[in-house]
Amino acid sequence: MFRLQARHLLPIKIAFHLVALVPLAVLVWRVLNDQLGGDPVQYIIHYTGMGALNALVAVLLISPLAKHFKLGLLMQTRRLVGLYVFAYASLHILAFLSLDLLFAWQLLLSEIVKRPYILVGATAYLILLLLAITSFAKVKRAMGRRWQQLHNWVYLVALLAPIHFYWSVKSEVIEPSLYLGGFVILLMIRVNLRLLQRRFSFRTG
Repeated sequence: MFRLQARHLLPIKIAFHLVALVPLAVLVWRVLNDQLGGDPVQYIIHYTGMGALNALVAVLLISPLAKHFKLGLLMQTRRLVGLYVFAYASLHILAFLSLDLLFAWQLLLSEIVKRPYILVGATAYLILLLLAITSFAKVKRAMGRRWQQLHNWVYLVALLAPIHFYWSVKSEVIEPSLYLGGFVILLMIRVNLRLLQRRFSFRTG
């Protein structure tokens, strides 16, 4: 059976960087070549939002895959992928504030009241911001057990993000429904893995 070794970590991280950055390069190319369709603003907002969702899927997949295939080294990529979730989410919000609202902050409250999904998305983003700020090794050591408690909030983000997506669309609900169902399945897998770990620890303890 193939086993990841320390020398494989750098190529894996480079591959993850490419997977995350190439879509951004494609977006820039489309902007420069006027290939964003009839509504460029909504295209960019949707594109960056989907990037955040896909990166979040990757984050939630890392642990189950690493444990199932016994690829412990893969766990060291979670912070990298998690920061890309935050990066894409930041671009998503920046695109909305700059291109849609034109930084008219006085309109933000009325938009939240009119479109509650914005509040859901903002809540998810604030959690991602906290996770990104506390993702550094020094902060992790300083926080101790509280670090894991905080970072378990990623599961809440995994519910809020697809709900935000679902509520934001007007008619095409198939894609957001698939994401919502997929995240629910991923969360169930993670919960089952934790329950199995606790049972195993109890029996062998």
